[in-house]
Amino acid sequence: MANPNIAAATSIYGRTVMGALTTSNADLTSAVASDKIQRVNTIIISNVDGSAAATCTITVYNADNTTEYKLAHTISVPPDSTLVVLSRDTSIYLEEGDKIRGLASANSDLQFVISYEELDDA
Repeated sequence: MANPNIAAATSIYGRTVMGALTTSNADLTSAVASDKIQRVNTIIISNVDGSAAATCTITVYNADNTTEYKLAHTISVPPDSTLVVLSRDTSIYLEEGDKIRGLASANSDLQFVISYEELDDA
């Protein structure tokens, strides 16, 4: 697995992905490409259901050992509220093949917004 020197980055692109969580564990971000690093700045989960709470689990998939590590595990998000799983002051770096994954206790009750920077040394 490549681990580029971020001090030698030739470009930095801001990216945002968004969508709805389902009851199936799914990729929320694409796997990091070779010769790139992703700095995940924010992960925000919003409950768009006006009456029911729902839980979410957000993980980091580590491609080196094919294991998922939990950032949030069955955290309840009350109706019409927001959970900040990760913020800029607690950002993480993802290396080649790594990705963010997630699921919810109810289909489409929770939506996610993930903001990250993609650093490229090529």
